[in-house]
Amino acid sequence: MRADPVASQRRFYNVAMTEPLRRELEAGMQALGVDIAHADALLAYLALLDRWNRTYNLTAIRDPHAMVAKHLLDSLAMHSHLDGIGSLADLGTGAGLPGIPLAIVRPRLRVALVESSGKKARFLREVVRALGLANVQVHEARIESVDASGRFDAITARALATLPLILELGGHLLAPHGKLVAMKGVVPEDEIAGLPAGWQVEAIHPLRVPGLEAERHLVVVRRADPVV
Repeated sequence: MRADPVASQRRFYNVAMTEPLRRELEAGMQALGVDIAHADALLAYLALLDRWNRTYNLTAIRDPHAMVAKHLLDSLAMHSHLDGIGSLADLGTGAGLPGIPLAIVRPRLRVALVESSGKKARFLREVVRALGLANVQVHEARIESVDASGRFDAITARALATLPLILELGGHLLAPHGKLVAMKGVVPEDEIAGLPAGWQVEAIHPLRVPGLEAERHLVVVRRADPVV
């Protein structure tokens, strides 16, 4: 059973601070088609991130209001493209982005958070414990050393590396039907041209992130069709 996210949230934020954040978050969630019933858990995660960030420097963004758009909503912008995906590995997840927000709003999605930094992995384990995220596992390891070959329907990365490097490091984690769903800014034409043999772009989805003016795209890469 998940912990009570409201109790976690109120431990760190007073009402005067929480309500403006809630309004920003819920408006963005509605624009993205995400059920606002998950807002409490997302705010509890944000509270933990804000608290730990003061000591452990988990993210360069310090303002909770900026975190709503640049962390939470930016991560949730890809949720509608995960239909049919049962398991997701978030590579180089850092503070848990986009994996934790996606795991919160999609409780049936099994999420593996891969992070080699010890302090970030400790934070991720605390989030999983505090929010009762039974669908999340934390792997404190380098991506290429994760022993889970072929176990995931999808891998993702948020500003980790180029598409070819993501596949080089984490392609072994994908099931035969698996896909890389990579969050990018502008369409990375050079990275697409440099995809390794055996991989091809399936789709490129423009993403609209509430509160952000920056260009965002979701690039979906899968194994190439066999030559007949």
